[in-house]
Amino acid sequence: MALIVHKYGGTSMGSTERIRNVAKRVAKWARAGHQMVVVPSAMSGETNRLLGLAKELSPKQSSPALMRELDMIAATGEQVSVGLLAIALQAEGAEAISYTGWQVPVQTDSAYTKARIQSIDDARVRADLAAGRVVIITGFQGIDAEGHITTLGRGGSDTSAVAVAAAMRADECLIYTDVDGVYTTDPRIVPEARRLSTISFEEMLEMASLGSKVLQIRSVEFAGKYRVPLRVLSSFTPWDIDIEEEARSGTLITFEEDEKMEQAVVSGIAFNRDEAKITVMGVPDKPGIAYQILGAVAEANIDVDVIIQNVSHDGKTDFSFTVHRNDYQRTMELLQSQVAPATGAAQVLGDTKICKVSIVGIGMRSHAGVASKMFRALSDEGINIQMITTSEIKTSVVIDEKYMELAVRALHKVFDLDQEPAAS
Repeated sequence: MALIVHKYGGTSMGSTERIRNVAKRVAKWARAGHQMVVVPSAMSGETNRLLGLAKELSPKQSSPALMRELDMIAATGEQVSVGLLAIALQAEGAEAISYTGWQVPVQTDSAYTKARIQSIDDARVRADLAAGRVVIITGFQGIDAEGHITTLGRGGSDTSAVAVAAAMRADECLIYTDVDGVYTTDPRIVPEARRLSTISFEEMLEMASLGSKVLQIRSVEFAGKYRVPLRVLSSFTPWDIDIEEEARSGTLITFEEDEKMEQAVVSGIAFNRDEAKITVMGVPDKPGIAYQILGAVAEANIDVDVIIQNVSHDGKTDFSFTVHRNDYQRTMELLQSQVAPATGAAQVLGDTKICKVSIVGIGMRSHAGVASKMFRALSDEGINIQMITTSEIKTSVVIDEKYMELAVRALHKVFDLDQEPAAS
């Protein structure tokens, strides 16, 4: 008998019929003798609807007091989901009980709308499991030291599920989504994209951080830190599929040393349309200039991604970096009003028509020439590279947004990602 955590996304919980199918699937696992903990998201679109109501009343949503109320509102979506799923499971003959994050409790810090989990008290859950119950816990939320409800940010239910699995030392955490696993790239762009049977945590972390939407990045970080085996699979397969077949389906996200990994040089192509490039031109080339520029950006709680400082000419240099497109206007205003006058910059330029395309693979560690192969493939398609950043297992380029799909298709082909790699 194994302890299994199931996580179901908003699409999987999108209607009473889908909730009924989730209940049938969970009940099947429970009847097979497994201890079951389920972490569902709010019904598809519900969180947006709730926050939209709040925005109608207060368009400027930034004060701590207001952020607290946003968490109070947003948390109700998952509360509805767990109650409905418990009722559906009871209708299937399974003894089920639902809990909110603060009833478990899931302890977090006090960063409203983007809280981080600090600890989980699993005593109550273990007692219910020992009594033969299926336990359903709200994802996306917890409680801070002062008893206030907090939420973990968008996609936080993935993180909740992995955190519960880690706290309870679950045998596996199954993430049910509207896709049937992790693909070499988005099949909507490359129809030949192939589902991976396994991928390392390290590769998945890079893919998530570079734009892959399959898993929320914090959930992958959590899984890697606490060595929680994850599997991504579809909730739209028939609920009565053989349990052994289901347990082997989808994509297993595991540790490189734990499995005989497929030894592809490149495992996948990730891309991100949500970036913008900013260039601060003609700043003095002297110690501390990077801090003067990026320190102010960091203090405004704006995340910076790719950074390049150009060669100095006549004691001046240009400094370029990328930010999320949602932060572009705020960053430009900050640089033009404060940073440029303080540094003596000649000009601040911006470009919202860029994207980032990345190749990812643990095989890149032991193979030379991977980046040059990438650059040649882009050159052959007439695609100019504006910025480059690398790590041991990834190379990312910033290019004109209009070439993104062409770049992804070209790279997928040149690295033979439509072909099954030889197993090690």
